[in-house]
Amino acid sequence: MAEFDLAIIGGGINGVGIARDAAGRGLKVLLVEQHDLAAGTSSASTKLIHGGLRYLAQGALGLVRESLAEREVLMRIAPHLVHPMRFVLPAEAAERPAWMVHVGLFLYDWIGGRRTLPGRRIVDFGTDPVGLPLKRHFATGFEYSDCTVDDSRLVVLNAVDAAAHGASIRTRTRCMRAERGSEWTLTLNARGRRDAATARVLVNAAGPWLAMVAETVLRLDARLPLRLVKGSHIVVKRLFDHGRAYILPTPDGRVVFVRPFGPDFTLIGTTDEDFAGDPSAATVAPREIAYLCDAANAYLRHKIGPADVVWAFAGVRALHDDGAASARDTTREYVLTLDREPARAPLLTVYGGKITTYRRLAEAALARVAAVLPTGPAWTARKPLPGGDFKPGGDAALVAKTCRTWPFLAESHARRLIAAYGTRVARVLDGAASAADLGPRFGADLTGAEIRYLMRDEWADTADDVLWRRSKLGLQLTKAECAAVERFVTGAHGTL
Repeated sequence: MAEFDLAIIGGGINGVGIARDAAGRGLKVLLVEQHDLAAGTSSASTKLIHGGLRYLAQGALGLVRESLAEREVLMRIAPHLVHPMRFVLPAEAAERPAWMVHVGLFLYDWIGGRRTLPGRRIVDFGTDPVGLPLKRHFATGFEYSDCTVDDSRLVVLNAVDAAAHGASIRTRTRCMRAERGSEWTLTLNARGRRDAATARVLVNAAGPWLAMVAETVLRLDARLPLRLVKGSHIVVKRLFDHGRAYILPTPDGRVVFVRPFGPDFTLIGTTDEDFAGDPSAATVAPREIAYLCDAANAYLRHKIGPADVVWAFAGVRALHDDGAASARDTTREYVLTLDREPARAPLLTVYGGKITTYRRLAEAALARVAAVLPTGPAWTARKPLPGGDFKPGGDAALVAKTCRTWPFLAESHARRLIAAYGTRVARVLDGAASAADLGPRFGADLTGAEIRYLMRDEWADTADDVLWRRSKLGLQLTKAECAAVERFVTGAHGTL
C-alpha cells in the first residue's frame, strides 16, 4: 500500500494550493520542492489579485468571472495578505472610446458582484491628487477596484496550513526519479541524502520546470504542449505619495502597472516575452528595464532610467500552448491533463493559472483525480489561511491590540507584523516581555525572534528566504545588515 495518496512536485502556488486542499480533505499528501517555497514564478508576480481588465478586453469572460469571484474569497480568507487598491487608467491613453471603457468597467464591476469594493468612477486629474504625478496633457481617467497580495507569503501560508492538516512539506528536496507502476515510486534527494516515497497519484506542478520533470524524472516520450513566457518587473524609489496604482497602455498593445510597493518603493511591470532555457537562470534583460522605464516615462512627470532601479526580478510562466501568435495573447487559464491508464498510477499535469485562481485550480485538480482518490467536499473557501481569522478591514484594530499587548513595539513595527502574520503575531513574538527579548535587530525592525519563527515554522533556511520571500526587507536593509542576517541564520541552524 502506498505511503501517500497524493505526491506533488513543485512548491509554487499551484502545488501548495493542491496540497492544502487535499490534506484538508483527509488525503495523505507529500509535496517536494527542489528549492524554497515560492522560489520561482510564484514570488515574481505583479502581486495582484485581480480579474484582469485586459483579459476582459480579450473576451476571456470565463477567466475574468472566476478571477473576480476568487478576489472576494481571498479577501475573506487572507485579509492580512490581500488588500484593496484603486487603479487608474488615463482616459486619453485608452485604446477604446470612452463609452466603451465605461461599458467595460461596468461589466467588470457587474461580473465581480460589487460585494465589497467600491465601483468605477471618473477622475478629474486637475482636482484629484492622483493627477499630480501625470504629465499635464492627461486630463481625466477611469478608476476601478482590485487587490494587491504578498504573493510569496500566500504560498508559504498555504503550505503552513497543508502541514497543519497532516501534509509532509519537504523543501530543498528534488525528485530524481518517479517509477510508474500500480503506484508511483519516487526517488528523492534532500541535500545529498537519498530517500524514497510511494504514492497513488502524482501531480506535476513544477511550473516552468514541467518539461524537465516530464523528460528527466518521469521519462515521458511525448512533448508537453508548454509555452514558457517570461515576465519582468522593476522596483524604484517611490514615485508618488498617494496609495493608488496606474494601469498604463503601451504602444505594443500591452498594459504596464505602476503601483505602490511597501512604504518606500514603486513596482513597475510586467513584460511578456517567450523564454527558452533554464528557468533558474531567468533574469531581467536591459531591454526589458528600458521598456518598463519608457512605459512609465510616457505618462509620469518624474522621469526614471535604469540607474533608478533598486531591484529587478523575472519569473517564467508555464502556460498551456494554445498556438497564440504572441506571448501576451497566450491564455492564462489553467489546464489540467490527467494521464490515466489501466493498472498504472495516474499522472496529473498542471499548466498555467494565475495566482488569483490558485484555489479554484486546486479544487479542479482534486475533481480530476476523484475517481481514484474520493474525498470530502471542497472547504478552502470557508476557512481562513493561518493568521487570517479576522474580518477584512480589521487590520487597524489588530495593530492596536498588538501594541497594547506588546507596548514596546512601535506602531510601524506592529503594522508590518500584522500585514505578514495576522493573528499569528504571538508566535512571532514568542512570549517576549521587552524589546530585548526579541534578540538582535537588523534594521527595518527585523529581529532575531522573527527570523527564528520563520526558520522554525515556515521552512526558511537561508538569508534570502527571510529577506526576499518571507519578507521583502532586503529592499530596506544595507549590505552590512543583510550580511548580519546571513550570519544569524547560519548560527541559528545549530540551535533550532
